[in-house]
Amino acid sequence: MRKVNRFFMLIALSLACFSGISQVFGQGEGKLVFFIPVEQEVERGLEAFLKRSLETAKERGADHIVLNIDTPGGRVDAAGNIAKIIQNSNIPITAFIENKALSAGAYIALNADQIVMKPGATIGAAGVIDSAGNAADKKAQSAWIANMESAAQLNNRDVIYAKAMADPEIDLPQYDAPKGRYLTLTAKKALEVGYAEAIVNDNTELLAFLKLQEAKVEKMEVSFAEKIARFVTSPIVIPILLSIGSLGLIVELYSPGFGIPGTMGLTSLGLFFYGHLVAGFAGWESMVFLVGGIILILLELFLPGGILGILGLISILASFFFASYDLAHMAISLAIAIILTVILAIVLYKFVGYRGTLGRIILKDATSSEKGYNSYHQRDELLGSVGVALTDLRPSGTAQFADERVDVVSEGTYISRGSEVKIIKLEGARIIVREISKG
Repeated sequence: MRKVNRFFMLIALSLACFSGISQVFGQGEGKLVFFIPVEQEVERGLEAFLKRSLETAKERGADHIVLNIDTPGGRVDAAGNIAKIIQNSNIPITAFIENKALSAGAYIALNADQIVMKPGATIGAAGVIDSAGNAADKKAQSAWIANMESAAQLNNRDVIYAKAMADPEIDLPQYDAPKGRYLTLTAKKALEVGYAEAIVNDNTELLAFLKLQEAKVEKMEVSFAEKIARFVTSPIVIPILLSIGSLGLIVELYSPGFGIPGTMGLTSLGLFFYGHLVAGFAGWESMVFLVGGIILILLELFLPGGILGILGLISILASFFFASYDLAHMAISLAIAIILTVILAIVLYKFVGYRGTLGRIILKDATSSEKGYNSYHQRDELLGSVGVALTDLRPSGTAQFADERVDVVSEGTYISRGSEVKIIKLEGARIIVREISKG
């Protein structure tokens, strides 16, 4: 009987311990939460950073991911790719809007499993605009509105508010979004309409809401290399880098030695490729094309003919396209750089001429009579001489001047054999004569 009682006591103690452990783990003990910043503009550099961050969280066995969002929006394509990364994650993700999640930022937040906001935070204003700041075409707007609707449906949110964020034709005056204005929700209004699960003041309160206050916290930081990558892969910065790179190298060709212009040019191009490599857009194939193109152009200096130089230029241009995440934008950026480079080259040639490095690789010497280069024997001593036509001049023929027979050409008129002629002009190898009239 005692053995039976002991057995039941052990079971009871085990259940009690298990219950206690479950309660502790329910409060977050032994769990890991990753905090990932989603800041500044939404672009392809941010996409690369978030992809690395979520992969790291998965490798470390994270139980929950928090996206600390504060962004004015950005590129639609980058936001779409980030949304796919979030949707494919098997780790619960909370979007914690600390200040604003506008435009593409709102779309990213809607793709998370839940949204939590700070008291002064906002979400919305997700209209699509082009690079010139104007409203995008109807096709692009329609696709974006559909994406916003789909994101809202992921967590059973009322799609009318997502549509109103992207479509100014939706009339919601009660939320300060009458027809003609994009909807932007404050934290309080977002909570009212089901676009936020809670309002908290900081990460500590957020963890308490998630029942993870005892969890271990790790914060992802944007590395220095990723900061450079995010900067140089910006659609605004790319054409500037390419222009500085090409202009710097052109100026260096007209400058003695190698100085600041060449350094700026090489640094700009180096930053372009380095940033795109770090962001994951450029592979080693782009570097192979770049190095191969440079080698071909150098070979052209020793094996002139034009073919190697053209192939080298094509290879270098191809390297930029291989490194690009947007072929159309890259084409525009290269066009801008090429136009500016051609204009500068013309200006420098006009006012500076062939100097510096360019002066050493371009042949400037010319053969002239002053330097003793002649393709014929100059007969200046014959000018004014009088002789006799040995043949009919029709208009060319032969004439006798003193003891010398000379090939001559008349002014254009026929001169019969035996007529007296006079040399009136020398044009290179042509000796022009005129008949002396007998009066």
